[in-house]
Amino acid sequence: MPDVRLLIQHHGNLFYLLTFLWTALEGETFVIFAGLAAQKNMLNVWLLFLASWLGSFCGDQVFFFAGRRYGIHILDRFPKLKPPIDRSLGWLERHAAVFILAYRFMYGIRNISGIAIGMSRLPWQKFMAWNALAAFVWAAAFTGAGYLFGDVIGHMRHKTEVVEESVRQITMTTLGLFLLIIVFRLLIVWYQNRKKR
Repeated sequence: MPDVRLLIQHHGNLFYLLTFLWTALEGETFVIFAGLAAQKNMLNVWLLFLASWLGSFCGDQVFFFAGRRYGIHILDRFPKLKPPIDRSLGWLERHAAVFILAYRFMYGIRNISGIAIGMSRLPWQKFMAWNALAAFVWAAAFTGAGYLFGDVIGHMRHKTEVVEESVRQITMTTLGLFLLIIVFRLLIVWYQNRKKR
C-alpha cells in the first residue's frame, strides 16, 4: 500500500481538487484527516479550507437544483407521496435557516436534504446565501478539528491507530448529538401539530 505522506507530497495540488470533489458529496472524515496532514505541513491549511468550503457549497447547490428540476416530476409519478411530503416541506420552509445550517452535520442525510429543499418553495437566492454560510462553518469546523488534532497528536506518545479511533469516536458523538437535536425538534413539531387537530 502506498505511503499517504509520499502521495500528498508528490501530488499535493491534486489533493486540493480531490478535497473539492470529495466534499461535494460527503467528506467529514476525509477533511479531518486532511487537516491532520495540514498540521504536519504536508498541505496548506488555508487552501484545504477553501477547497472544503467550495466543494461543500457547490455540491449542495447541485443537489438543490436537482430537487428543484426533477423533484416535482417524482411527486407527479407517485401522487400518494404528495400529502406527507407537502407537510414536511411546509415545516422545512418555516425553519429553513436552522435546517440548512444543521443538516450537513448529520451523517447520511446531506445529499437528500439538498434535494428536499430544492423541492420546496424556498427561493434559490435564500438557499444559496444560507448554504454559503453553512458550508463555511462546516469547512472551518472539520478542517480546524483535523488541524487541532494534528497538534495534539504531535504532543502525544500514543499510537496513530489509537488517536484515529478517538477522532472517529468524537466525530460520531458530535453527529449523534446533532441527530438527537433534530429528532427532538421534529417530535416537538409533530406534537404541536397533533394538538392543533
